[in-house]
Amino acid sequence: MPFYVEEAQKADGPVLELGCGTGRILIPTAEAGVEITGLDRAPSMLAIARDKVARLDPAVQRRIELIEGDMRYFSLGRRFRLVTIPYRAFLHLMTGEDQRQALRCVRDHLAPDGRLILNLFDPRLETIVAHFGSLGSALKMIDEFVHPGTGRKVVVWDTRQYQPETQTLDQYFIFEELDGEGQVVNKIYSRLALRYLHRYEMQYLLELCGYQVEALYGNFRRGPFRYGGEQIWVTRPASTG
Repeated sequence: MPFYVEEAQKADGPVLELGCGTGRILIPTAEAGVEITGLDRAPSMLAIARDKVARLDPAVQRRIELIEGDMRYFSLGRRFRLVTIPYRAFLHLMTGEDQRQALRCVRDHLAPDGRLILNLFDPRLETIVAHFGSLGSALKMIDEFVHPGTGRKVVVWDTRQYQPETQTLDQYFIFEELDGEGQVVNKIYSRLALRYLHRYEMQYLLELCGYQVEALYGNFRRGPFRYGGEQIWVTRPASTG
């Protein structure tokens, strides 16, 4: 969050955040004095964001606009000094055409000296191999916490399946709420699907869609890129001259 807030402040102009969700980055950005528009395709997440925004100081509220839309196909009729796609939201685009369409759409909304910043995880071959095939579908406990509403313990499980030929990950989270005797009284399934991209594939995709790379960081402290870490891309529209 501090990384994206700092970049928004440096942009010195309006910011567009794609995949803004419930406002995890959008709200602190507005609180830092930046005018920001958030776009997301999930009405339920935007409803949570709007509820959060409604409780903010009126001056902060006036710096926020929330729009329901798809990052592949949107037309806002204005340009931005900074467009961000935080929290790996770009990976929810499941085909190469979807990715290209989103990048072209973003470019149409960037000011000539504007920037696009987005982050992805850098896939590790060892992790993909470990979760490929039948072993990848094994159910594993990954967390537990106390339900804030009922006070009961919730155990979190996950199962994931990588498909190297399509570079996709299909993951399920299972939340089991237990009573005092350890009986499951409620169970929720949540699916996550994404398509991961390798470092040079992403670089080529950006260049193909009319961007020049300013920087590639490996962490949010702006450290160097390292295999298996994070891909944090800072880009500008390429010069056509």
